[in-house]
Amino acid sequence: MNHPRHIHPDFLQLLEFKNQPLIDLFKDLRAFILDIYPDSNELLYHTHALTAVFSISEKLSDAFCMLPIYTNHVNLGFNKGTLLADPHQLLTGTGNLIRHIPVANPSDYRNSQVKDLIQAAINFAIADMDKPTKSVGKTISKIKKNL
Repeated sequence: MNHPRHIHPDFLQLLEFKNQPLIDLFKDLRAFILDIYPDSNELLYHTHALTAVFSISEKLSDAFCMLPIYTNHVNLGFNKGTLLADPHQLLTGTGNLIRHIPVANPSDYRNSQVKDLIQAAINFAIADMDKPTKSVGKTISKIKKNL
């Protein structure tokens, strides 16, 4: 496992309000994704959930997966999950595009089936991208600070 990039201070400040097992799960899942695709850009949001989105560009539309952190759980979301082959039926949800894998412990994602699904999502995002990106391996905070 590579050493993943540091968590952005805007995100970390909000993450620290979560309970420690949830923080540990998020950090491990984030490292897992960054090990698979270290060049991904990480877009950070705080809306109804604290969310790290992993994209092949600086645009949300080029994202391949996301980690929304709710009060008591984390999901491994796939932005275009309905368009991915899911031979092991890992994905749940009813949205038009987004599907997710509920995550309660590392065994829910640290396996070859999920790794293959993430790689398929990356490949799909690359093939579906409108134009090449100039941003590689950056963390971009979209979190609005209360001043």
